[in-house]
Amino acid sequence: MEIRKKPLLYLLLFPAILYTFIYGYCTLPFLAIAFEKYKVSTLLFSPFVGLSNFSFFFRSSWASIVTENTIIMNLLFIVFGILLSVTLAILINELTPTRFVKTLQSSMLLPYFISWVIVSYILFGLLNTQTGLLNILLQHLGFKSVGFYNDPKYWYTIFTILTLWKGAGYTSIIYLASITGIDQELYEAAIIDGANRWQKIIRITIPLLIPMISILTLMNAGRLFSSDWNMYYSIVHDNGAILSKAEVIDTYVFRTFKVTGNPGLSMAINLYQSVVGFVLVFTSNMAVKKFYPEGSLF
Repeated sequence: MEIRKKPLLYLLLFPAILYTFIYGYCTLPFLAIAFEKYKVSTLLFSPFVGLSNFSFFFRSSWASIVTENTIIMNLLFIVFGILLSVTLAILINELTPTRFVKTLQSSMLLPYFISWVIVSYILFGLLNTQTGLLNILLQHLGFKSVGFYNDPKYWYTIFTILTLWKGAGYTSIIYLASITGIDQELYEAAIIDGANRWQKIIRITIPLLIPMISILTLMNAGRLFSSDWNMYYSIVHDNGAILSKAEVIDTYVFRTFKVTGNPGLSMAINLYQSVVGFVLVFTSNMAVKKFYPEGSLF
């Protein structure tokens, strides 16, 4: 068996398997809380209330708001994330390997490892109405200060920029690895045929990157209904002025539990989120498998 030939490699995998088993499978029975009026004393045998927890969510005005915000922002992250990551990977691949290029790659990875809490303070230092660096610059140029933290219309753009800044460099490494795996004889043949650098990118690099782009897009499709709770809550906190554009399903689940103290309501919203995400992965994979089989996950 493979596990006997490489036991140490599987041993390294064991913590991840154990984590997934405990938090991914052992917690499944607790989905019953979504259909109960949960009481700690009775655990999974609390009074059954049917779909009333779901009804509470879907009848509220926030159901459409948080669903719309989650979908729109994740679509922005996916589309612009792919464009920027692929562009960075191609540009780095086209550069001659030097110490500067290695330093550039390392600096691109740095934002990925910065905590969202730290990022929130950096952002506040830039966008704060009174003392923010950007508003001070606008005032010196003769413009009025912009109340970023009081006006929700800016936050789709702000969150998109933050996500790209933090994650595009990390994702570009995946695409760069795919590019370096392309057979160099293809490029040599293209050069013999008279292709320039741009034509090699368009005719060889990008077409051969499509399977990887497709796979990563499908994986992101499963997270179309989920969000990075740390990012949204660290930056927004309880700022009600911008929640109409900055509240997503994950933060709404947390706020619902914090306000009502009812785990059943939060579990119902989470279950709705998980089921829709599950459906999105399978439908997206079926669509890709039909039109581009090489890019499907399964």
